[in-house]
Amino acid sequence: MELSASLTQSAFSNLIGCRLQRLEQGVAEVALTLEPNLRNRSGKLHGGAIFSLVDIAMGLACSSSHGFDQKSATIECKINYIRAVSDGDVLCTARVIHPGRRTLVVEADVYQDEKLVAKAQGTFAVL
Repeated sequence: MELSASLTQSAFSNLIGCRLQRLEQGVAEVALTLEPNLRNRSGKLHGGAIFSLVDIAMGLACSSSHGFDQKSATIECKINYIRAVSDGDVLCTARVIHPGRRTLVVEADVYQDEKLVAKAQGTFAVL
């Protein structure tokens, strides 16, 4: 899916360094590199950065599902953190599992190489 950066990027996603890797109907993959400003006090990738990565990927999956001319907003999201990330890149894959008229349910997995870092599920309102 070929789209302009203005539709697939935001000031916030640029601020934390998210990079769109793949966008298909109802699916988005977004990568993030652990930079010094994304570390928590223990030196690991901050959980808030992982959550932001998940939310960005889920939002893009929603937009690719119902069209970028239609807005959506996160109304709830639950995340399980599985393992800490000390360095390198993580990749989030988000998939719309229910593309309803009023809400979309989305799931996401964050991996570093072959290892699961986090798993999430969220609900987005169609605005």
